[in-house]
Amino acid sequence: MGSMLAGFGFSLALIVAIGAQNAFVLRQGLRREHVLPVVAICAAADAVLMAAGIAGLGAALTAAPTLLAAVRWGGAAFLFGYAVLAARRAMRPAALTPLDRPPATLRATLLACLAFTFLNPHVYLDTVVLLGTVAHQDPNRWAFGAGAATASLLWFAGLGLGARRLAPLLARPAAWRVVDGAIAAVMASLGVSLALS
Repeated sequence: MGSMLAGFGFSLALIVAIGAQNAFVLRQGLRREHVLPVVAICAAADAVLMAAGIAGLGAALTAAPTLLAAVRWGGAAFLFGYAVLAARRAMRPAALTPLDRPPATLRATLLACLAFTFLNPHVYLDTVVLLGTVAHQDPNRWAFGAGAATASLLWFAGLGLGARRLAPLLARPAAWRVVDGAIAAVMASLGVSLALS
């Protein structure tokens, strides 16, 4: 039980920081658009990557700097592109709020979710390398991993499903300009940090 709690706490410390994936899940939750599949993909991806790190993939990744560089540049390009789209939405005051727009297709939403998950080098560093390394220091590394995966599931479910409570506050285009402006700033800063790292 102690190992599970340690993994739970460690995972939450890594996940709670606002990043590209969290911003995407929050936006989907606010729009009430394909939230359960998005939460399921994020939590399942974290669990798989955590298991890979605990099984030893982290050491193999650190030995392949070319692969990490390719993922880093692809992730930075994706984040910059999404930042531009969010900034464009923020600068159009006459645009409908996202709550009034027709929903994106499930396919488009899931592809975006997969991109936010797997084109983000931070997810590999956090789940595979860092969490995998820390788990190996715990006497019950798989219990540590189970606690970490549980924290991920609860975080994404709370973020996606809890966001709908904020929807009444975001019924005006001006509120969404602030949200999209903040998302653009977060994505751009993450893209810069990836490009410079």
